[in-house]
Amino acid sequence: MAWSTFRIGGDLEVRRLGFGAMRLPTGPGTGTRQASLAVARRAVELGVTLIDTAHLYGWGANEELLAEALYPYPDGLLITTKVGVARSASTGEWGLDGRPDVLRGQVEQALRRLRVERIELLQLHRIDPEVPLADQLGALRELQIQGKVGRIGLSEVSVAELEQARGLIDVASVQNRYSLLHREHEPVLAACEAAGIAFLPWQPVAGAVSATRATSGAAATTAETAAAAAAAAVTAALASVAAELGATPAQVALAWLLGRSPVILPIPGTARVDHLEENVAAAQLRLSPAHQDRLDRLSPP
Repeated sequence: MAWSTFRIGGDLEVRRLGFGAMRLPTGPGTGTRQASLAVARRAVELGVTLIDTAHLYGWGANEELLAEALYPYPDGLLITTKVGVARSASTGEWGLDGRPDVLRGQVEQALRRLRVERIELLQLHRIDPEVPLADQLGALRELQIQGKVGRIGLSEVSVAELEQARGLIDVASVQNRYSLLHREHEPVLAACEAAGIAFLPWQPVAGAVSATRATSGAAATTAETAAAAAAAAVTAALASVAAELGATPAQVALAWLLGRSPVILPIPGTARVDHLEENVAAAQLRLSPAHQDRLDRLSPP
């Protein structure tokens, strides 16, 4: 049914179609910032109850923007953030940093920026291969014990990494790239479904617009040409189904995800109110079994 829900961690109920805040500009320009605030507020007005942000998005500026737009938060709104990526003080470049002190510091900053005493869902943005996983998750578990974190999730993990993490903590969510165009994490999705873990696909509408790039002549490898052809096939199929249903390709891409698995919670992002409204309307779209099967059978690049 429209606006179906899912209980993250077994108890935190949210509507299955969320909003990714990554693309909201956070610069000082009055018009630009006001537009970002308007998009965040409109998402909540439309019934969105899950908003995703991260320390990486503007190095905390995105978190501050959401607090400015939405605080005091309405009942039932979940703002989830991510930690584990840091910027070098000497070079300004970003990189993975899962050292416990860094993770604890970023959580403390997120609490201040979001103006909350507890982050109900905190996700490790990436596993840092230079730091033992037990140390990274141990630091987050300590924060959970202290009451500063409610539930812990992961991002961009393999099945093996997920299983290793589950031996250390209760994993409430996984945020991996997944769409009709990018389905390399099918095994992770299957593992999440089997365990009742929320799966938050990022870049969920990839393929809804042309994802091909010029790959002609000697500059194009065989693999690039094949990938471009597969991407074009996905884009064409989305357009065809959208035309049959009187919907947009982005709406079809989101409806496919919602029908793909009951643990999927897409988090499409945009900086425009009209695109936001289009995405949210996808929760009302139902694909027929034939449409779902046609899209399921596509071979992604």
